Amino acid sequence: MHTKFTAPFATRHAGPSWSMLLPIVGTLMMAAAWGPRAHAGDLYIACSAGVTLSMADMRDVFLGEKQFAGPVKLLPVDNGAAQTDFLEKVMKMDATKYTTAWTKKSFRDGSTPPSVKSGDGEVVEFLKHTPGGCGYLGAPPPAGLTLIGKI
Repeated sequence: MHTKFTAPFATRHAGPSWSMLLPIVGTLMMAAAWGPRAHAGDLYIACSAGVTLSMADMRDVFLGEKQFAGPVKLLPVDNGAAQTDFLEKVMKMDATKYTTAWTKKSFRDGSTPPSVKSGDGEVVEFLKHTPGGCGYLGAPPPAGLTLIGKI
């Protein structure tokens, strides 16, 4: 008696066919190719209206070393979409070193790291509604915000 052996991968199943998946895969690949980049170009450092700082102050602001601009308490916010560029160009460190620095500071001083917003839109809204707010954008800041510098 012979037993017919069929490999599991050789059997036909009722799942989606390649002809159905190909347009979806193609669309996802095009979106990835034309979507936002981790290293997109210029960064704009901006703060809420009335905050006067220099680009040299930004590293200290985002590490929690500089907490006031005159009488105004500074509240930095990270932009998740542009964070890699910001850390490289302004902070001169990678994400691991930045996180480590904030972890140490949190335990040492009880300080809280900057909140992370998903992109420019959320950062702009935060800066418009938060006195002392400072952040970075991938596009020039709108009217009503103070441009600190462009990198």
